Amino acid sequence: SQPPPPGVRRARGEMVKLKAYELRTRTSKELLKELDDMKAELAQLRVAKVSGGAASKLAKIKVVRKNIARILTVYNMKMKTEARNKYKGKKFVPLDLRPKKTRKMRRALKVEQKYMKTQKQKTRSNNFPMRRFAVAM
Repeated sequence: SQPPPPGVRRARGEMVKLKAYELRTRTSKELLKELDDMKAELAQLRVAKVSGGAASKLAKIKVVRKNIARILTVYNMKMKTEARNKYKGKKFVPLDLRPKKTRKMRRALKVEQKYMKTQKQKTRSNNFPMRRFAVAM
């Protein structure tokens, strides 16, 4: 059998949980390959469970499932980061990359739009400024 990939330490046939920081250093292809391996292993463990496998194999199911979740999380974060870099500085950005905020905040006018005045309003405010009253005490 071939040695385990870097970051995966197997001792006495025991599945060691993967570390997210180790997964982040890998490429997308490596992550997908690792994911396929984990899914295959999970399928084998489930077969062992049905056919009355050892208790150690049953305990391994949880570890493998969590490892699959970790790999998917790191992979999806990588994809999202690549997409953000791709659309950086572009006029239009996909909806899932835009800031979430709230619906109301997304639809609100921008600050400069909010305080814009029409030509008539500007003229009126210039011609009729706010009155100043000097109150003597």
